[in-house]
Amino acid sequence: MSGDDSEVQSTVLAIAKMDCPTEESLIRSKLAGMTGVSALDFNLVQRTLSVRHAPDALPRVLAALKSLGFDAEVCDAGTATTPTAPDSSRTNWWWLAISGLASALAELVYWLNAGNNWVVVALALFAILTGGLSTYKKGWIALRNRNLNMNALMSIAVTGAMVIGHWPEAAMVMVLFALAEVIEAKSLDHARNAIRGLLDLTPERATVQQADGSWAEIEAATIAIGSRVRVKPGERIALDGKVIQGRSTVNQAPITGESLPVEKAEGNLVFAGSINESGSFEYLVTAVANQSTLARIIHTVEAAQGRRAPTQRFVDQFARWYTPIVFVVALAVAFLPPILLGAPWLVWIYRALVLLVIACPCALVISTPVSIVSGLAAAARHGILIKGGVYLEGGRKLIWLALDKTGTITHGKPAQTDWEVYGGLDNALCRRLAASLASRSDHPVSQAVAEAARIDGVSLENVDEFEALPGRGVRGVIEGKLYLLGNHRLVEEIGHCSKELDARLDALERQGKTVVMLIGDQHVMALFAVADTVKDSSRTAVADLHRLGIRTVMLTGDNPHTAEAIAGQVGIDQARGNLLPEDKLKAVETFAATGTVGMVGDGINDAPALARADIGFAMGAAGTDTAIETADVALMDDDLRKIPMFVRLSRATASVLTQNIVLALSIKAIFLVLALTGRATMWMAVFADMGASLLVVLNGLRLLRK
Repeated sequence: MSGDDSEVQSTVLAIAKMDCPTEESLIRSKLAGMTGVSALDFNLVQRTLSVRHAPDALPRVLAALKSLGFDAEVCDAGTATTPTAPDSSRTNWWWLAISGLASALAELVYWLNAGNNWVVVALALFAILTGGLSTYKKGWIALRNRNLNMNALMSIAVTGAMVIGHWPEAAMVMVLFALAEVIEAKSLDHARNAIRGLLDLTPERATVQQADGSWAEIEAATIAIGSRVRVKPGERIALDGKVIQGRSTVNQAPITGESLPVEKAEGNLVFAGSINESGSFEYLVTAVANQSTLARIIHTVEAAQGRRAPTQRFVDQFARWYTPIVFVVALAVAFLPPILLGAPWLVWIYRALVLLVIACPCALVISTPVSIVSGLAAAARHGILIKGGVYLEGGRKLIWLALDKTGTITHGKPAQTDWEVYGGLDNALCRRLAASLASRSDHPVSQAVAEAARIDGVSLENVDEFEALPGRGVRGVIEGKLYLLGNHRLVEEIGHCSKELDARLDALERQGKTVVMLIGDQHVMALFAVADTVKDSSRTAVADLHRLGIRTVMLTGDNPHTAEAIAGQVGIDQARGNLLPEDKLKAVETFAATGTVGMVGDGINDAPALARADIGFAMGAAGTDTAIETADVALMDDDLRKIPMFVRLSRATASVLTQNIVLALSIKAIFLVLALTGRATMWMAVFADMGASLLVVLNGLRLLRK
């Protein structure tokens, strides 16, 4: 339990027997009006309920759940993953089989004797008690709380069937309903465990260096941050860390979705769950077991399951009205024809009971969360972390995709290609001043200048009063004098441009190079040209996006010539350069006016545009807490091809959701007509409901293979 403030707290409860919208509706009606409870957030797939409540309200919440027949367990807020509530009641297949046999015998004896007798009644009662006692208990609790859920409807229908003498059918309906619930629960387990199965990828033990220098295998869950761990060839990595000795290739597909192994050497990050392939190395642990990147991925996907997609919200609203309306229709069918038309009472009561069985909206309601969870799980397995069903559904609507350049389209590791000194100044001095400023900046262009100076053995000066100038460059004081290192825009702002300098910059920028200049008190002292290389995956990704009907635009702080050159190489539709963070934001707002727009970036400068876009994509989020927490969609590696994959998955998910809704409603409509015309029996209605539930669940699970 964690407190949001001194008055309101938020508690996550694991509820073992909460599988279906039936249980959600019952719990919601019980807790919604309770004093001290301000909000309820259900996650049926994970069987959890988040409750926002006053500090003294939790005991009353737990007592209310107990009165409904639910045992709730408070989840530990300190863990990165939310434990799925264990199902405390294992399926007793023997009793279900005996119940099914008894109902079948009751049906057989009924037909052999052409009617009811004490044997038929006894067998039917035995089948109902052994197979449906829990349904009656749940139904009574629901009716006591004025809730018309499926257990209540089924209890009424079965009781009504017995009252009018349909004993074998009442038994068969109850057994089939119990079987349907078990099969549906088992099917949902596949979706429930789709992501959490990734936890099995992390070994339970790791080889850790002890205080005396020896090595020992200990439980991974007990290993602290800063511990030194040794990994052998072929071994799975137990915890996140940074390599400090040795080198190897690592298969990190469970984290990033990359199909090829990645080289790891001193200073590189490694992730729990990935596989060391060839060499041996040692690393320092950077995160405990329940805070690893893999654990945070699982936690994020589980949290995303609780954020309902638009289709899911629509279906929930529909189901809320559907069941009571069908119940009222069933009452009308039972009473109006006999009263108004003199029709046979037993015939129309039976048809009303069939309608009650059909009234269950489970197939319709369960289809959406299963499909959404399957889509989220499929994406996570390929290194695409989607923060909610709303984004999974929204991906199919993308019309524009805006992309940052550095680190997104290009490798983000440019190299210095040219440098020139003006005014007869000392070459070594200018390089030393520029490198000193560049070394303090984390911008890739500055890093390229600093790296070139390091390779050439240029010494650095102390920099005082250092300041980053977003979208322009940096400034600092060296030996009492102010120097700036920045782009063309900065030079123009301080009035140090000339025709000769503009011509030289234009020539370099047309070659796709980015230029930064060292600026002193009066003039530009030197320029440094840097070129970045385009990722091969960027060309493929942009071509793929175009085939999907999505237009692309590059938004960058680099000059327009460089932007155009890079865009031309990649095939991007439009390019806009010299953009500050606020300019990128305005550009995204402009495109958003024409339809759904996405924004891809990897830096702080992209944050405003990422936040404004309908879907913000963060690049290279593996091991980055901020990106995983703030992005709508986090690409765990730097591969832009994941975005077309995301769009295709979004479209496939939307298609499956539509199929499931049409299928569930069509079956309901058909059996409503059959029931009213007297062509449907109760056991047929249960079979149809069970079949519809299984079909929509299995159809949703198909997304796991995408």
